[in-house]
Amino acid sequence: MKKFPRLRQRRPCVSFFAGMLACALINSAQASTHPTQIELLLPPAPKHAIQTPEQDAAGEKSGRPLPAPEILQPTLDPTLPAFNPHYGHTLKGSLSMASSDVLPGLVGAWIASFKKLYPHVHVNFGPPYEGTHAEAEMNHGKIDIAFVSRELKPTDIATFVTDHGYPPLSVPVSGGSYRHFGFLDAVSFFVNQANPVEHLSLAQLDQILSSSHLRGGSTAKTWGDVGVTGDWASHPIHVYAIKPWNGFEEFVRQRVLDADGQRGHWRKDLHFDHLVFPVADRVAADPDGIGYAGLAFVDVPVKLISIGTEGQFVAPAYSNVADASYPLSRLIYANVNRKPGSAMNPALQEFLRFVLSQQGQQIVRNEAIFLPLREFQCKAARSLLGPTSPGVHP
Repeated sequence: MKKFPRLRQRRPCVSFFAGMLACALINSAQASTHPTQIELLLPPAPKHAIQTPEQDAAGEKSGRPLPAPEILQPTLDPTLPAFNPHYGHTLKGSLSMASSDVLPGLVGAWIASFKKLYPHVHVNFGPPYEGTHAEAEMNHGKIDIAFVSRELKPTDIATFVTDHGYPPLSVPVSGGSYRHFGFLDAVSFFVNQANPVEHLSLAQLDQILSSSHLRGGSTAKTWGDVGVTGDWASHPIHVYAIKPWNGFEEFVRQRVLDADGQRGHWRKDLHFDHLVFPVADRVAADPDGIGYAGLAFVDVPVKLISIGTEGQFVAPAYSNVADASYPLSRLIYANVNRKPGSAMNPALQEFLRFVLSQQGQQIVRNEAIFLPLREFQCKAARSLLGPTSPGVHP
């Protein structure tokens, strides 16, 4: 087991304290010297191979095989409201859905429970299971919901806007996983183990990565530009990133480079790899390196750093990803065609309301791969669904 960063201690959430203990071991000698800090010790993930065409085809047909669940599971947010049907059992309608290859089990479980409440709503859901296919089918009006385990591609959004005059509505319906390979693992930034950096703000990361600097500031070219002192201040920053377009790259762009409704742009002088697999290796070999990857791809000894805002940095520990306080926790989306200001199909709205309820998020927890949303996330997602159809009252 290799030593990772000494991280600023957060006041632990009681309901996830056991999870924190599973992910973080306190080094008592250093704790006595630095009483406000802890050591996060996380073994490198195993090396993973790129998925083969045969595995891709099998996933499209039957869904990707689920990994073994985390040993510990988060508690469900107790403030999540129970689902209160807006209609009686006589509600009729039909819904058609498609999903990425990691989601058939979860979506199928949501459908089965929803059908018990609304037995006369017919739901069509089946192969192929593939995110790009789901996006295209939703754009062409062939399905009502495209469940995609990443952010939509900018080109897909642009095509949808050209066809419809407005963007698709992306509604968060579940958290990602913690560090399951291929199942939307949380993203972490990391530096070489020799680097003294322990945390960086989103604004500092923007200085390192961005040419647009929508968060303010100027380009950071040395570690001294982001606050490092001593001998390291003059060291150059070597950035290892992922070439656009890529799901990890798009997520980091949206969470770090974008701001105030504007799309950020990468610096041109970064070292770009086509895939995420080599990034951790490159940082481990370069004392001046910094990179990012999903936690499942951190497969060599590097130093994970806390991310946040000035004075509030959060470590990529299991508990922080599970309670959605870690800013680079990922989301699964239900994408729908809803014209702004229009009422949503009642059956579609009820299905998404169910998914975003206590019962719907309990199903996420029962599958034990992805992390259920917290109520503050569900509340924001429910607000995207628009008003209930005329004449229907909660």
